[in-house]
Amino acid sequence: MKNILVIGAGRSATALINYILKQAQENAWFVTVADADPELAAQKVNNHPCGRSTWLDVMKVNDRKDLIERADVVVSLLPAHLHLEVAHDCIRLNKHLITASYVSKEMYRLGDEARNRELIFMGEMGLDPGIDHMSAKQKIDEIIEKGGKLTSFRSYTGGLIAPESDDNPWHYKFTWNPRNVVLAGQGTAQYLENGKYKYIPYNRLFRQYRIIKVKDMGEFEVYANRDSLLYRDVYGLSDIPNILRGTIRYAGFCDAWNALIKIGLTDGSYPILESKDLTYHSLMEAYLGPNEGTGSVRERIAEFLGETPYSPVMRKLDWLGLFRNKRIGMERATPALILENLLLDKWKLKEDDKDMIIMRHEFEYELEGKKKELHSTLVLKGSNSIDTAMAKLVGVPMGIFAKLVMQGKITAKGVNIPVMKEVYDPVLEELKEHGVIFKEEEFDL
Repeated sequence: MKNILVIGAGRSATALINYILKQAQENAWFVTVADADPELAAQKVNNHPCGRSTWLDVMKVNDRKDLIERADVVVSLLPAHLHLEVAHDCIRLNKHLITASYVSKEMYRLGDEARNRELIFMGEMGLDPGIDHMSAKQKIDEIIEKGGKLTSFRSYTGGLIAPESDDNPWHYKFTWNPRNVVLAGQGTAQYLENGKYKYIPYNRLFRQYRIIKVKDMGEFEVYANRDSLLYRDVYGLSDIPNILRGTIRYAGFCDAWNALIKIGLTDGSYPILESKDLTYHSLMEAYLGPNEGTGSVRERIAEFLGETPYSPVMRKLDWLGLFRNKRIGMERATPALILENLLLDKWKLKEDDKDMIIMRHEFEYELEGKKKELHSTLVLKGSNSIDTAMAKLVGVPMGIFAKLVMQGKITAKGVNIPVMKEVYDPVLEELKEHGVIFKEEEFDL
């Protein structure tokens, strides 16, 4: 094998492409980076002698197949719903496939065919999902191997702004797909607590957050991910009474985001008529009933939310510009799209801003009659708005795994996620060279 195809040159591609190009130079491989924006792809390749860039509209079937046919390993950074198109081509053309996205039911259905063709289809090979799976499963296997019985597993991850670059009242900036941030949590969160199923619908999700303390970093809020139950069997925890996966945010974020949900601004299901000519102020007024509160629109919104006019939540809404007489300027946009467009400007990383990833695993287990709790925590900061921790931790694990596949060191065929020892041990070991080091604290309960 000698050819790698990377489809997509967006936010998380930089660290991946840089890593793979370096490996290509050392191993006499060649890398093709394809994107709908050929200039962006060219910037990422940067005239590297072992790489080239090319234009690709992924929905142009013949162009897509032509590129895939020339590759040995395909790394897809496309939006999740487009992976399946690539996957079907990889099946037909006998190519290995790596993605960072959650593996869909449709993708899992390709497992038998991929296995029969001795193909490696690895999904969830990024940060969350990805590094979270590998680091958690490694520690779970260690506990079980020494005779421990796990009674609780909780895992949280957050893509945050580093404290030194935190200059807005939301304590948040975009380091990942803005649309995913705006639509986060929609659906119903499911998890296990003391052996009982727990459900949190979207309209309550950002009210029912929990507080965690991270050593040397302070307190953070955690809201539950959509489905924490999916990984019980995959992690070998089918009988565990407590399991929860969640997302980390700075203190104060969840209450303010809950206000946006309550108003209706995260709804992407319908267009706002005449949105191009509406102002943000008139949009907010449109969400108020005729007898809802007294005073200014801002005061009425505060009353509707159960807030005082100058509460921390209202200051955050003010800062976004939701009460300004500024035109929205978007034709027939949904509320969620209007909010996303507003946040793209307000939550944009400045050139020298540093982002920060926090990942925290909490294990409770019984060993030799004693109850123990183990915290395993990763904190990693980026360098600037381009060389972000998010891009590194999404891209580099895929790059390392692609290298292992190219070198013939992976035997797991079919559709998988990275929870097997032959994957997590070498990937996590090399990630240490990139600053991915978990610090552990253990307590007797």
